[in-house]
Amino acid sequence: MFIKRRKTKQIKVGRVPVGGGAPVVVQSMTTPDTADVGATVEQIHQLEQVGCEIVRVTVNTPEAADALPAIKAQTQIPIIADIHFDYRLALKAAEVVDCVRINPGNIGAWWKVEEVVKAVRDRNIPLRIGVNGGSLERELLTKYGYPTAEALCESALNAVHALEDIGFTNMKVSLKASDVHMAVDAYRLFSLQADYPLHLGITEAGTLLTGSIKSAIGIGMLLADGIGDTIRVSLAADPVEEVKVGFEILKSLELRHRGVNVIACPTCGRVEIDVVKLANELEKRLGHIKVPLNVSVLGCVVNGIGEGKEADIGIAGGEGHGILFKQGKLVRKVKSEDLMETLLAEVEIMAKEREAEISGNSGNDRQGHDVDEHSPSTSPRKGEIPVLKL
Repeated sequence: MFIKRRKTKQIKVGRVPVGGGAPVVVQSMTTPDTADVGATVEQIHQLEQVGCEIVRVTVNTPEAADALPAIKAQTQIPIIADIHFDYRLALKAAEVVDCVRINPGNIGAWWKVEEVVKAVRDRNIPLRIGVNGGSLERELLTKYGYPTAEALCESALNAVHALEDIGFTNMKVSLKASDVHMAVDAYRLFSLQADYPLHLGITEAGTLLTGSIKSAIGIGMLLADGIGDTIRVSLAADPVEEVKVGFEILKSLELRHRGVNVIACPTCGRVEIDVVKLANELEKRLGHIKVPLNVSVLGCVVNGIGEGKEADIGIAGGEGHGILFKQGKLVRKVKSEDLMETLLAEVEIMAKEREAEISGNSGNDRQGHDVDEHSPSTSPRKGEIPVLKL
């Protein structure tokens, strides 16, 4: 399947390009009190380690705004300040961060928005206009009776057109709702009427399991339509999991190639090894690898290499022994108890070789992104989406 991405304007959030054909960006949001510099910085570092490319922090108090310079000094990832209600916090945050997010439904009088625009314009940083089903303007709720996709879209377009009227276009837009259908319809409506980059998300999606499913469906539907330039998977869970799920959504649509993609059989009565345990352990122990690799874990040798032919490397279990294969070819037999460590060692070697190859080919042109935009994990297959380059 070839996904033709919607053409949007391009902005830059710090060093990260957003829209205009740039790779879809994965972001998340910190959970500690932003005024707690140590805890916030520690979590940002954790997010960076799993590939998070933009992070949003809440700035809900003067103390949180005061903490931003120290947080910024200890981190490298671009930071978005999340502002609600008090425009003065946005003015202070704009002095430090890489982007300011405001919600036109709760920021107050228009002159306050204009003050925020002046502050971000002076520093040449973008605004994110964040429309949310739970905080629409009173006038729109009166007009539509309750939050609808049309109301979300109208709210966003009203804000965009008002900003355009004062000559401001350096922005991206989000139209979030907890209802998947409402969110998807709102993004689709907006994308037909404006070409600003869109930040996708299903807000208040739920726990790790249910939230991941709702987000994968909603975000996935939009991405398959070619809509979306940044994504956040909103989970009632560790934000590190948000980033992991986000990349898995992009990898499943062949929009990004980053890290290890574990291919594992669903298990059946034929399995000779504990596929579930091995697959989970592989994901955990190979999480540090950034280069794209497909690693296969198959429970038996009935289909063996055949089912794992598109993997770079993999194992298949057998009675007392299993097999190690690379690029669809048998390498050697391995004792069952040694399969995991053998595979791990071989993957590490392959990852280093691939990293050296990619570094040699791409030089210094990655502009802050990982190697995934430049090198798919295997030779392009028929119908494979081309890898996006900056």
